[in-house]
Amino acid sequence: MEQQVLELLAATLESAADTRTNAERHLEQLYTNDAFPISLISIASHTSIDLPLRQAALLSLKTFVLRTWSASIDEFQGVVTINDATKDQVRHSLLALATSGDQERKIVSASSYVVSKIASVDFPDQWPSLLPTLLHLIPQSHEGQLHGVLVVLGNLVEDGFDEEQFGKSAIELVRCIYNIATDERKKLNSRALAVSIFRACFDTMELMYQTDKASVKQFMQEASDAWTPFFINVLKLSLPAIPTEEQEDESESGPWRGTVALKTQVVKALDKIHRTFPHLLSQHTLHLFSTIWESLQAHVGPYLALYVDDNRQGRLEDADRLPYTLDFLVIEELDYIQTLVGSITVKRELEAQIAPDKLSNGTFEGTWIAQIMTILVGFSQITQEDEGLWDFDVNVFLSEETSETANYSPRNACSCLAQKLCKYPILDSLLAHTKAIYEDASSSARMREAAIFVLKQILDELDSCSKDVDPDIARAYLHYIGLAIQESDDFLRARGYILVSRLTTLPSTGLLDLVPDYARQTLASIDQDSSDVVKVSCIRAMQEYLKTLPASTAREFQVQTVAAISNFISAQDLSDLKESEDLLDTLVETLRDAIMADPSLCLEHPALDVLFTMASYGASSFQTTMLVNEAFDSITSSMAAKGPDTYAQLCAKVLPTLTGALDVGDMTSENALSDMAVSLLSSLAEHGPRPLPQNFVAAVMPKLYRLLFSSNEPILNQSATVTIKHIVSHDADQVFSWQDPATGKGGLEIVLLIIDRLLGPDVDDASAAEVGGLTVELVEKAGAERLGPYLMQLLRIVAVRLSTAEHASFIQNLVLVFARLALTNAKEVLDFLAQVQVEGGAGGTGLEVVLRKWLENSVHFSGYDAIRQNVMALTNIYKLHDERLTSIQVQGDLMVDTSTRIKTRSQSKRTPDRYSIIPVPLKLTKVLISELANPVSPSTPGLQQNQFNDHSEDEDDEWEDEPGIVDLSNPTTTAELMAVMDESRYNVRQLDDETQTYLVEFFKQASTEADFGDLYQGLTDEEREKLHQMEKTSKQ
Repeated sequence: MEQQVLELLAATLESAADTRTNAERHLEQLYTNDAFPISLISIASHTSIDLPLRQAALLSLKTFVLRTWSASIDEFQGVVTINDATKDQVRHSLLALATSGDQERKIVSASSYVVSKIASVDFPDQWPSLLPTLLHLIPQSHEGQLHGVLVVLGNLVEDGFDEEQFGKSAIELVRCIYNIATDERKKLNSRALAVSIFRACFDTMELMYQTDKASVKQFMQEASDAWTPFFINVLKLSLPAIPTEEQEDESESGPWRGTVALKTQVVKALDKIHRTFPHLLSQHTLHLFSTIWESLQAHVGPYLALYVDDNRQGRLEDADRLPYTLDFLVIEELDYIQTLVGSITVKRELEAQIAPDKLSNGTFEGTWIAQIMTILVGFSQITQEDEGLWDFDVNVFLSEETSETANYSPRNACSCLAQKLCKYPILDSLLAHTKAIYEDASSSARMREAAIFVLKQILDELDSCSKDVDPDIARAYLHYIGLAIQESDDFLRARGYILVSRLTTLPSTGLLDLVPDYARQTLASIDQDSSDVVKVSCIRAMQEYLKTLPASTAREFQVQTVAAISNFISAQDLSDLKESEDLLDTLVETLRDAIMADPSLCLEHPALDVLFTMASYGASSFQTTMLVNEAFDSITSSMAAKGPDTYAQLCAKVLPTLTGALDVGDMTSENALSDMAVSLLSSLAEHGPRPLPQNFVAAVMPKLYRLLFSSNEPILNQSATVTIKHIVSHDADQVFSWQDPATGKGGLEIVLLIIDRLLGPDVDDASAAEVGGLTVELVEKAGAERLGPYLMQLLRIVAVRLSTAEHASFIQNLVLVFARLALTNAKEVLDFLAQVQVEGGAGGTGLEVVLRKWLENSVHFSGYDAIRQNVMALTNIYKLHDERLTSIQVQGDLMVDTSTRIKTRSQSKRTPDRYSIIPVPLKLTKVLISELANPVSPSTPGLQQNQFNDHSEDEDDEWEDEPGIVDLSNPTTTAELMAVMDESRYNVRQLDDETQTYLVEFFKQASTEADFGDLYQGLTDEEREKLHQMEKTSKQ
């Protein structure tokens, strides 16, 4: 067996796809053989076997465990294939491998991951010895074995424990890892791993805190008191001498790597404590702040030496996911400083140090503000690695500029910290520091760029908070920005153009009169500068100018801006441009701002052609597509508002391009291009006049008809359906009088065929999501007389399709067909549905099928118009008091699970939500009550400001009442976010006043009727109270 498995694993590493696929299939066929997982572990354990094969064995074992081990694992595929005895053997053999001291960290990491997955379902019931074994091994393990034990323990803490299991072993576990972390005889990497495990404990402790606050608080306070002195000592450790690249690569566990890894984990742990249990460290806050401050100051020199003066690789983690490069440590320290600045204790100390009586000569020289400027500018300097990337790909540069990058660097962290400190007078100090840098002939271009980069972040924050900038300070900065624009360094020059657009367009600076001159200089640089980085910076800077200039002046720049963008695009490699999303977004945004200065002028120059060119390059990008759609929507609505003639001129200009794009997309099978074109057509039709320009239908309908009968793309089908709906709404007569030259069919028949296809079983919910709106529009515009027998057939198809619909938006769309009809003909709608028979598992009469879907999904309807129509239609049905409704049973209230535990997906599958069963009249009443606004409008639910600041007034006062950074890795945070999105828990929809008034009057009338008393008895206490409060409020 072992040899057979080894050969199959080797085949999975082959380059030929067929060979790999066949080998993987044969491995799956061995799942029922009890010897299979044992063979995999044996192969992974043999050090004589090549590492890739050992890794492949563990990868195959992981897949096997996820698919077949237990139904409690989310990826489980339905059948447990091995017996309990084999499982026991797998557990012990795998744990032995993970803790064997294997020199290959990848093997240890992979095997420990599988251990943690098994432990997540088997511990403690089927594997009671796991944790005792690990804790027993820790004090007696040699260094190699200790590493494996810690990796397994770390995975167990992160993924394998629930609160109850953790609570039983927390004291011993934390004691064991504390002993490792503080033992200077152990390797630094092992100590860092121990600190990482301690940090992971806080996620589980936070969950436990919800149910046992006193015990958890006491335990964490004791743990914090023990660990904090150790943390402070580690923070004070000096970094060893910087190793050469060769030394660093050769020594994975050397003093440099180990010290950086340990210090990084300590800072991460402290930050975690402050974010989850801030009161634990209150007495140490000032000490921690000063220690981190000193550490940051000490790290500026080594950081510059490694990443600015040299080109060392940063952002590196080892096989245990422990960061070990200095840039990661600096990021954590800068972020932790941000956290500590939120402390009232730190804030008071900082304010005291810059009190007027403490300043020398009235300046901030020598104060902490001057020191922080040195830190911020130092760590904000562009690294050699970033400079190389930005020079090679301007798109990467723009992604950093727009903060739309996953590459969070010390420069980004400095930006956040600078903005956090804007409550202090830091502009004066930064000006003094900038002056010193620019007047020092030996200062580098990187340092000069960093100084005005920090200024840009501060200006952005001050503007967002509506705080003024002193005009004198602004003019002083303008001098140094002017010097930057004249520099030979591309990035410094680019930063100058970006900053001058920001500084001069802030109203409080008093520099608005300079905007036209700087705008002209910026436009000239787009054409004349040799650097693409400078060009795109200038293009981005034009956005600020175009938004600030008076409309009359902005129009003067429209043609020049469009020409500059057009020239820039023509000079680019088209294949590169398609991959440059951030660059395209910047170009579209600037072009949009230029056009919106006066949209009618774009009929006279190629602005729209340039927009469509960029749209074609960025059709596959969601962000670019959205920006193009928004830009075109604004242009179309603006020009439509000028009258039918202007709109007709717009159509004459853009329709050939858009319909041509549909032809190109069809021929080349580029769905993204077709999506973009149809979406733009939808905007054009939506804002059209009534009636539409002549021949609009003839130009558009044949293309949309062909697309809807050939495409299965949801977005394309939705956009095409909405476009036809707008056309029918705006000019039904033109649709009905049009005849398709290719098929000879009339417009009404074409629309009916489209609806029939979308409602058919071959089209999924997503593709048909907008067909209900089109159906309603057609029924209302055509009328019963024109539709004839097709009307009843059409509604029957809608009812049948509704019976199988699953997507909430599609259900709403179809239900509103009947809701719109019920606004005026409620009885006829019920009579018709009662005659329809729906086949299938969820079948019955159309009345049963439609009302079940309608009432069970009404609370999820969105949109003012949809909610209003739904409410009015339901009240009309209620007023009929139709006896047929009492015999139809639907889902009632959710039967709430009282457990406070968070459900996993697999647990949800095993125990799905349960509902009571009630008759339609009661459900209808409940739905209408749910649409009533609460008497006192609640605030939108969100994350609690700090759920742990409930210990004492002193502790509450330690932290400012301002939102911190949300920790998405935190289980409690995740649970709360999910709760916010849970509409069954919160009904945060807001109805308009007209609908509310209508509902109040309806319930006043209904409550006087005899049968309302029976319905009232079926309401919950909350629903009854809502009605009582409504009555009280209406009498006031």
